[in-house]
Amino acid sequence: MPAMLRKFSDLLPTNPIVVRLVSGAGRRTRDLLVRGATLGALMVLVFFALLGSSGSLRDMAQSGANAFTLISYGQVAAICLLTPLFMAGAIAQESNPRTWEILVTSPLSSLQIVLGNLFGRLFFALALLASTLPLCLAARIFGGVRGSSVVASMAVSGCTAMLLGSLAVTLSVTRSTGKRGVFAFYAGTVLVLFGTGAADLAARTPVGPGSSATFTTWLTPLNPFLTLRSELDSNAYRPWSLGVDEAGALTRAWLGHPLAAMVTGSLLTSMFLVALATLRVRLVGARTEADSGGLGRFMRRVSKRGERVPRRVWQNPVAWREASLRLSTPVARGARWGLFIVGIAAAVTVLLLHRVAVLDTATARLTLGALVMAEVVLAILVAVSASATAVSREREDGSLDLLLTTPIQPGPYLKGKLRGIIVVLWPAIATPSLTLILGVLYGMAGGLGAAQVTTATLVKTTSVQIPLVLTPAALAFPFAFTGFLAFAVMTGLQWSVGSRGVIGSALGALGVVAGAGVVLGLCATAAGTDIPGVGPALSCLSPVNLALAAVAPDQVVSASLLDPGSLAPGFAIGTVIAVVVESVVTYAMLAAMRRSFMMTVRQLAGLK
Repeated sequence: MPAMLRKFSDLLPTNPIVVRLVSGAGRRTRDLLVRGATLGALMVLVFFALLGSSGSLRDMAQSGANAFTLISYGQVAAICLLTPLFMAGAIAQESNPRTWEILVTSPLSSLQIVLGNLFGRLFFALALLASTLPLCLAARIFGGVRGSSVVASMAVSGCTAMLLGSLAVTLSVTRSTGKRGVFAFYAGTVLVLFGTGAADLAARTPVGPGSSATFTTWLTPLNPFLTLRSELDSNAYRPWSLGVDEAGALTRAWLGHPLAAMVTGSLLTSMFLVALATLRVRLVGARTEADSGGLGRFMRRVSKRGERVPRRVWQNPVAWREASLRLSTPVARGARWGLFIVGIAAAVTVLLLHRVAVLDTATARLTLGALVMAEVVLAILVAVSASATAVSREREDGSLDLLLTTPIQPGPYLKGKLRGIIVVLWPAIATPSLTLILGVLYGMAGGLGAAQVTTATLVKTTSVQIPLVLTPAALAFPFAFTGFLAFAVMTGLQWSVGSRGVIGSALGALGVVAGAGVVLGLCATAAGTDIPGVGPALSCLSPVNLALAAVAPDQVVSASLLDPGSLAPGFAIGTVIAVVVESVVTYAMLAAMRRSFMMTVRQLAGLK
């Protein structure tokens, strides 16, 4: 092989890091199960999308188009969810600096190290994307799907995976995060997706007077779901058609061709991140005092060396330690209250924009829904990440061995973990709850003089007035959401006790909680559209469905809207059932963990 060709080959195909990661991690059972479960879930979606089609060509074409839409959005969601999972190893390498120290002393160039970590781990996400291509082509058999739509779907998913992977490798190389960075990565992805979605809803302009179709916005290329919608549903979400005299070249390209703008922006950003990581990879060194920043050094120098003020410990010292440990830094306290303040301020802003007629009632409701959904998903991610690292982190740093030498028994230890994490999480619980309650109070006050606080929606040939926020669902939300988060925390604790490391416990717990939420959500949606009273009750079991029932009841509990008398009793009964069921499940998991705690801990003793 010529020397020049061999140099290019060593960057990717024969890169030792790529070969090691693909050949080694490709045989892991966990990755196989993840890919198989994701592909199986997409196949189930296609099956149900095609189940109700009749024999006419028009109906078959419509069913094929619906199936392809589900596949497209499903694969983008899978990429956003699974790419951080596949890149978790790259982010977590920062916690073991010796790995990088050995790597930078090898004959590999900086570019080989960065590209090897990027494409070696990104290979599994791209392989998963390629496995969905037969499903997309199968949907074309029924008609109604253009070849350009298939290409657009693959391009959006591939560029999203590339951008997330490049960001993960840059974080690992610059050592900006540790193992907890995986969860910050998830949280950041969720905030960007929901934040741009909510802002896009508020910024849309109708195509014409009285038209339900809207133009794309400046935020469309920044969100893969919005970009994909501009390609698959261009009649309702239409790109701009601007002339040379109306706007500049950049504006015409950004607003008129969202797909091209998204692909170009993702690739350029990925190239910049790879270049930055390549320049920084040789600067990795041991952690010193400089890593804490100038503010930390200044605070240490000006702090007094006298006695520390004694603090009052709770009756359960484990609960006090858990809460104090997670709120021990100004950054942690700032993030805890910052998200609460930002969430409430955003809700108040939406209501004020509705009051001054900048947002109509439908847009304000959708914006509130996107805001609440982002807060709910973020709270669940924080709950899982905090609980899934509660025990495995102590096992890794050796503090669990010290705790086991104290008189503390497994029961108080696990109860303390649960209580301490819930105390830390209460602002995350309060933020979406107060957002919904503010919407209810605003509606009860008549919008403070706004022109309209309800919208007429057609539900099965019947026109129904839907308020800005459904009062029974908003009142049920705090109680049901607290119960679900308790279940999520206990699930994370269970995986944390039985797992060797932080990454494995967190990903396992996240899979269980997400699976339970999806199953409960599908059941609640199916019942809510057909059975009055039952839909609201089942919606209380899933916080996502309950939030949707509060801001979009016509989509989740439409059958109960036709029988308004069943709404309040359904949500009340559902809240009681949800709290009781989730409490019983949480207590049963706690009792089982208490019995097997000592045996499990001894089996994993010494493993890191």
